[in-house]
Amino acid sequence: QVQLVESGGGSVQAGGSLRLSCAASGYTASVDYMGWFRQVPGKEREGVASISTGGSTPYYADSVKGRFTISQERAKNTVYLQMNSLTPEDTATYYCAAGCRPGWWPCSGTPYPAQFPYWGQGTQVTVSP
Repeated sequence: QVQLVESGGGSVQAGGSLRLSCAASGYTASVDYMGWFRQVPGKEREGVASISTGGSTPYYADSVKGRFTISQERAKNTVYLQMNSLTPEDTATYYCAAGCRPGWWPCSGTPYPAQFPYWGQGTQVTVSP
């Protein structure tokens, strides 16, 4: 089992920045793929970014490309999402996800919720105009 704890959400004005953190614990040796998703009420969970521990090129959704950066600090089993130039459209609950379910291996590129067996509790990001 892997446990994920997100932090770093909050409220910011448009144009501002936030950095989300996702700390993994437990059987982290099994995790070679992690992603960030976001969701607003009434809409499907959207894959924002993903990263593989093997070092392949990170994935970014078109809506965040050039503004968000996903990175990892393997010694701390932590993945970050640096969010710059935030807009009100970025307002959502952000979720960290980890792992790769059998049948999806190898996971890379566009993250899909069904791929991930482990999820954090979510952290709220609110961007005001």
